[in-house]
Amino acid sequence: MLWKRARRPLAICTLALFWLLAAGWLTAPLLQLVQPRWQSDAPATFAPRTAIILLGGGTVYDSDDVLVPPRDALARIAASAENYAACKRAAATCHVIVSGGNPQRHSSTEADTYLPYLLRQQVPRADIVLENSSRTTYENARNVSAILEGSRYDSLILVTSAYQMPRALLDFHRFGLAPQPMISNARHARLGVLPRYDNLVNAEIALHELIGIAQFHVYRAIGWF
Repeated sequence: MLWKRARRPLAICTLALFWLLAAGWLTAPLLQLVQPRWQSDAPATFAPRTAIILLGGGTVYDSDDVLVPPRDALARIAASAENYAACKRAAATCHVIVSGGNPQRHSSTEADTYLPYLLRQQVPRADIVLENSSRTTYENARNVSAILEGSRYDSLILVTSAYQMPRALLDFHRFGLAPQPMISNARHARLGVLPRYDNLVNAEIALHELIGIAQFHVYRAIGWF
C-alpha cells in the first residue's frame, strides 16, 4: 500500500530530475562544483628541466573502427603540444609524460593511442615518456610519481580537462607532487526547455568526479590512500 501511494510522487520526481539534468538547469551547477575557475590560457612557468604530464581521457572507435582519442583527450594532446613548444623556447629539457592505460579494454592503451598525435604536433619521440599501465586517476599519479623518482625536474605541469583537475591534484599531492595545473578544456551545459543528450553526459561526468573526490577523502580517512 505504501509503495502504491508513493508511486506517482516518485514518478513525478524522477521525471522532474531527468528534465532538470537533460535541460541543463541542474547540470550547470554540478559542472560549476567540479570545474575550478582557473584560466585555461594562463601561461605556465617553465624551469630548466620541465615535465609536462598529460592525463589520459579514454579512447573510442571512430566510424572506420579505428581507435582514436575522444574530444577531451584531443584537447589535452593539443594543450600538451603547445606547452611543449613554449617550453622548448624557454628551457633546456622538456619532456611530455603521457599517462593512461587501458581501462576500457580496447585494442591499445591510451598512451600508445595518443603517441602518434603528439608526434604529428612536432613533439619528438625522444622527449615523450609513455606510462601505459594506469587505469584510474589515482594510478596516474602513483605511476607518474614512480617515473619522476628516477629523474629530477624543476617544474611539473599537469594537463587535463577542467572537470578532472581537482581530483587529479588531490591524487598527485598524495604522492608529494605539486604540479602547475594547466586546463586543456572545460565542459558547459546548454540551458533550455528541450532535453539534450550532451547535458546528460556532462551530468554523469560531474557526478563521477564529485563521487571520486568524496571517495578520495574517505579512503584517506580510513588509510587506504
